[in-house]
Amino acid sequence: MGVPAPTLVTAVRALLLHAREVYRDRPEAAGWLGHQLRRLDEPLRLAVAGKVKAGKSTLLNALVGEEIAPTDAGECTRVVTWYEDGHAPRVTLFAHRAPPRPLRLDRSAGTLRIDLEGTPPEEIERLVVAWPSAQLRETTLIDTPGIASVSAATSAGTSAFLTPEDSPTAADAVLYLMRHLHAADLRFLEAFHDRGVARAAPVNTIAVLSRADEIGVGRLDALLSAKRIAARYRQDESLRGLCQTVVAVAGLLAHTGRTMRQDEHRALVALAALPEAELAGLLLSADRFARPDGPATVPPDVRRALLERFGLFGLRLGTSLIGRGLADPSRLAAELVKRSGLDDLRRVLAAQFTERRDLLKARSALLAVEMVLAREPRPAAAPLAAEVERILAGAHEFAELQLLADLRNRTVRLPKDALAEAERLLGADGGAATARLGAEPDTDPAQLREIALDALVRWRRRAESPLAGRDVTGAAQVVVRSCEGVLAGLPR
Repeated sequence: MGVPAPTLVTAVRALLLHAREVYRDRPEAAGWLGHQLRRLDEPLRLAVAGKVKAGKSTLLNALVGEEIAPTDAGECTRVVTWYEDGHAPRVTLFAHRAPPRPLRLDRSAGTLRIDLEGTPPEEIERLVVAWPSAQLRETTLIDTPGIASVSAATSAGTSAFLTPEDSPTAADAVLYLMRHLHAADLRFLEAFHDRGVARAAPVNTIAVLSRADEIGVGRLDALLSAKRIAARYRQDESLRGLCQTVVAVAGLLAHTGRTMRQDEHRALVALAALPEAELAGLLLSADRFARPDGPATVPPDVRRALLERFGLFGLRLGTSLIGRGLADPSRLAAELVKRSGLDDLRRVLAAQFTERRDLLKARSALLAVEMVLAREPRPAAAPLAAEVERILAGAHEFAELQLLADLRNRTVRLPKDALAEAERLLGADGGAATARLGAEPDTDPAQLREIALDALVRWRRRAESPLAGRDVTGAAQVVVRSCEGVLAGLPR
C-alpha cells in the first residue's frame, strides 16, 4: 500500500548506486554497498534460530523436503550454515582467516554428510551448501547453532551473526524456534528486535513452538493443546511486540512426513496390523516400543529406527491413520505433514515473508547505507542521508511497519475493538487484499470493494474525531492510507 514495492526497490537501488559512487575511493565501504546491491536481487534470507535441541535442523529439512541439514550433535551443528539453491550439490567452507575452499560431501542413507576435514568449528565463519531445490530458489535458509549452548563460543557465534554490534544482520528475517517460552527466548528476541523507522516492527520475526507433539506428552490430541498454547502466546504482551505471530509445529513429524521411505511405510503397516491391545501396549513408552521382545513382524532394529524418525507421537498417529483406512503411502505422508502444522507455517511464511520480500530487502539495504554513513561521514554523503529520510517518509510500507510496532509495543493505544482490525488492515496477516480485509481468498472483487469502502469510512471517521488524541489520529490516518491502497489495487 502507498508506494508500490517495485517502486520502493527501485528507489533503494538508486540510493545504493549513488552511495557506491560517493564512496568509490573507500574499497571497504564500496564493496559493502556493492554487496547490498547484489543482495536486492537474491532470494530472501531466512535465519532459523533457537536454543539447543529446539529442532532447528529438523524443521529446516522439513521445509526443504530433503535431509540436507545434520540433526545430530556433530561439529557441523556448531557452525552457521547457509542453504541456497544451486545447479549441483556442493559445499564451500568460509574461514575467518583463510580463503574459501570446497569440502567433500556424501549422501548416506538419504542424509547429507559434510566433512570439515579437521577444521575446528570456531575457525569457520560459515558453510554454504548449494542444493537444487524449488524452496531454496525463493528463500535462502540459514541454520544457526543453538543459543544458550554449553559451548560459550557456539552461542557467541550465533549472537554475532544475528545481532552484530557494528553492522545490520545478514538475515532479512528470522524463524525463532522454542519448546516453551523461557526468559532466554525473550532476551534473544529483545536483542534481535532493533528500533528506529527502518528497523521497526516485529514484522521480520516469526516464533515457532517447534516440538509441539511433546507438549501433550505424545497424545494424539497433542497438537490441539500446542495450538491453544500458541494462541495464548500470540496474545502475550511480552511477546507481541517481539514477533509477528506464533505457530505450533511438530517438526519431527513434518520432516518424516516429507521424507518418508517405502520401508518405513511397510513397517508402519505391519505395526498397524497387530492386535489392538498389543499395539497399545507397545506404544505406551519409547522403552517398551524398542525392547527386544517385541513383535517378530517388526524387528527391534527396525523399531528403533522408526522411533528415531517418527517419535512416539508420529508412530501413534501413523498407525492410527492406517488403522482407519489411510494406508496409501502418498496420502499417509500428506496427512502426517498436514497434522504436523507445517502447512500452517508455510502459509504464514508466504504471507509474512514471501509477500514482503521486496520490503524486507529494502529495509536491510537502508540499514546498510545508514551504517556506512555513520561509520564514514563526509560532506558529499549529506544528500544520501536526505535520500534515506525521503524514502522512509515516502514509502507507506515503512509507516505500516512503524505503526504495527507501536501497536504491538503499546506505544500507541487504540480501543480494543479497533486494535485487531487496524493490525489486519496494516498487513499483519499478510499483504493481499483478502488478508487485509479479513475476507475469504475467493471473495468477489465487488464485495471486496464494498468491505474496503466500509473500512475506509470507519477509519476516516476515527481520524477526524475531535475526541481522539494525537497518537490515535495519526494511527488512524496511516490505516486510512492502507485502506486507500487496498481500494486502488482492486479490479474495477
